[in-house]
Amino acid sequence: MAAFTVIDHTELGASASSWTKSSIPSSYDHLMLKVSARTDRAAYYYDEMDITLNADTGTNYSTTVLYAGTSTPASTRDSGQTSGAFFDCTAAASGANIFSVNTLWIPHYSNTANYKQVLHESAVENTSTTDAQWYVLMGAMLWGATSAVDQITLTPEAGDNFVQYSTFTLYGVTGA
Repeated sequence: MAAFTVIDHTELGASASSWTKSSIPSSYDHLMLKVSARTDRAAYYYDEMDITLNADTGTNYSTTVLYAGTSTPASTRDSGQTSGAFFDCTAAASGANIFSVNTLWIPHYSNTANYKQVLHESAVENTSTTDAQWYVLMGAMLWGATSAVDQITLTPEAGDNFVQYSTFTLYGVTGA
């Protein structure tokens, strides 16, 4: 049976330009990150969040995303990126107090023989049913490095900020 241990839980008391957890211990099998967030971007459905591992801003990130914000699903693929930009966050024009829900899974994060995967799913909710004012996403990222993951940083794009009450909970997972 899997055991989930909280490594870090942060609830923002004020707006912040990013969230970082460093000095992640290598004693777990996997990492899982749960994010409930919203940004101050003047848009409806999303502000894309970038992820960097170990502060690596080299062109080592590849992402693939399947998403729906209309009746027609779509997909996108990027490689050679300086961060993993593949999941979204509710933005300021969405209904009041609506936060996106995101789950990231980093299997075998402390393995130093292979590149690291990040599997992701998110729901960017809104009180509107208008196309492109809500999103559901599933994605995968490959970080082209063999280093153990000991730092994770999430940053909204375009200089936006996470708003107060956004939460970030990082779990170490063993036995899964």
